[in-house]
Amino acid sequence: MTADLYLGRAHAFAAARHAILTGGKWVSARDEATLEVINPADGSRLGSIPAGGAADIDQAVIAARRAFESPAWHGLAPGERARLLWRIAELIEENAHELAALETLDNGKPFTHALFGDLPGVVSIFRHFAGWCDKICGKTLPLDIPGEHFAYTLHEPIGVAGLITPWNYPLFTAAQKLAPALAAGCTVVLKPAELTSLSTLRLGELMTHAGMPDGVVNIVTGIGAVAGAALVAHPDVDKISFTGSTRVGKEIISASCGNLKKVSLELGGKSPTIILEDADLDAAIAGASAAIFSNSGQVCVAGSRLFASRKIFDRVIEGIGARARSIRIGPGLEPDTEMGPLVSQQHLGRVRGFIESGRREGACLVTGGSTLEGPGFYIEPTVLSATSAGMEVRAEEIFGPVLAASSFDDPAEIPALANETRYGLAANIWTRDIATAHLLAKKIRAGLVWINTFGASSPIVPFGGFKQSGWGLEGGLDGVRGYLEQKSVVVSLT
Repeated sequence: MTADLYLGRAHAFAAARHAILTGGKWVSARDEATLEVINPADGSRLGSIPAGGAADIDQAVIAARRAFESPAWHGLAPGERARLLWRIAELIEENAHELAALETLDNGKPFTHALFGDLPGVVSIFRHFAGWCDKICGKTLPLDIPGEHFAYTLHEPIGVAGLITPWNYPLFTAAQKLAPALAAGCTVVLKPAELTSLSTLRLGELMTHAGMPDGVVNIVTGIGAVAGAALVAHPDVDKISFTGSTRVGKEIISASCGNLKKVSLELGGKSPTIILEDADLDAAIAGASAAIFSNSGQVCVAGSRLFASRKIFDRVIEGIGARARSIRIGPGLEPDTEMGPLVSQQHLGRVRGFIESGRREGACLVTGGSTLEGPGFYIEPTVLSATSAGMEVRAEEIFGPVLAASSFDDPAEIPALANETRYGLAANIWTRDIATAHLLAKKIRAGLVWINTFGASSPIVPFGGFKQSGWGLEGGLDGVRGYLEQKSVVVSLT
């Protein structure tokens, strides 16, 4: 597919009249309200999406419940579900260029990052979970009680799952939730982030083309405080899976109490990058830079706190600063762009506010810190040194390309430094001493620890947060189990 063709398709899709997917049909929002879709690269209007409300969520949940109870879905053989997920993966792969262009237009990320990073991951997720469809099984249980008995367990789909996705990796996180939910046999109502719904709507079209039974997948766009809140509180939703901020995660826990629905949460992070004196510094500097500047720092596992041995600290900061200054910033559709804009004007103001707060509190600005002139929501990759535990920039999730750095004298300080935050999502350790690396990995309170790498993962790797970074796991069999109920059956044979 030529660039003109896929870009033309992406622009045409963005400008089209969009609808809500309910019960296999694309319908308008009940009150016809819409939300504007803004291109963060230049602030221009791309189009609009429906602003779904509580009534739209209710109709989507009714459709999902009807589909869950229909033989067209619950009677579908596991192998047929697997073939359906595999077909979805094929259609995503066939339309990868268009989907990547939609991500870039809507989110701002570089097109090459979306095409060669996000899209292969999305395809891999659907294919991985297709393989779980016919492997969901129980076990027999030997009972030590009088008489002859036959006891066994069953794993059954939990029911209707409400899926709420963030704006930083729209299609990837939709796949992370959709694929295991469908593999388990659930039906879903998906509420994508209001800032980046386009690729999810296009995915809905592809899933329909793949032959998904009506009502199994429903998509309602709209504001989180309205459509998302209605989905969380709905009494006929059995499970909520949410990726987003810790603040909203806590609100979801409270709102889900009405029917005690199951909840899984992948929340905020303030992940440490730890560089010891013996590390391969060239690799560590490259890895630490990628950990904070990838996707413009809009990454839940971003290595936003840096702790480096004092003996190598200056060299590390000099290296990361040089990399920051060399990053080519611009619109994601330009082939040389390495870092795109932030997602919105509001988020740009938030990130800039954190940088100003850090400087007021005594952090030293090594590089960056300024917004770029002209249209779009751009900010320079920023490095702050001489940070301390009391500073906002070291305590709060900034969700931008802002690194808060400090040094340590004794490696024994590392666990306390790494664990000083209320978050516990991920960590990066750089050292040639593998024993030290493993010992540190055990002491750091985080759900995912990388050693001498950043970002390496696979759909089979379980992922979830400690502390206020979340509940539950995504990935592999653990991800499927989050959408299952276990039942025990005991039969008397005498």
